Amino acid sequence: MSECYRTEVIAQLFGLSVRRIQQLTQDGIIKTQRDKDGVRKYELVSTIQRYIKYLSEKAYGRNKTERESELKEQKLRAEIALKEIQGELQNIRKEIATGKYISVEEVQLDYSKFFVAFKKFAMSIPNRIIGRINGYIEPLQVRGLEKDMTNEISEILRSFVINCISSKF
Repeated sequence: MSECYRTEVIAQLFGLSVRRIQQLTQDGIIKTQRDKDGVRKYELVSTIQRYIKYLSEKAYGRNKTERESELKEQKLRAEIALKEIQGELQNIRKEIATGKYISVEEVQLDYSKFFVAFKKFAMSIPNRIIGRINGYIEPLQVRGLEKDMTNEISEILRSFVINCISSKF
């Protein structure tokens, strides 16, 4: 073994932290050797050469560690999967709109039944209220109040239907 030095010496020589030297070693950019006592040390010449090569490749954009390449590949696979899922979602939306899953006629029929039942309920509100207040106010006032509430509910329902049609609800 030629001249070998501890991590701290290499860090000082390169102007880096000890932790950065350890990261470079973990990434396989520089390598250690064990001395006769089993202590990990860096062979000076090969460490300098490997580090210079790393810096040169990094400067010209050619240096990609194995981990970076793996992460980039994972990212590309994830982006491809995302695009495929977005395409499938678009197809499903199109199929729903064209009635593939539930027929448009069936949905329209269900909505029609619901709105007929809702209208009957809403139009019964004035009669129910009048039944509760009858006897507390004059009959002419009761009839006028019932007519006003019926007209107001009819106007609200008509406005609701117009808004639903215009927004393609």
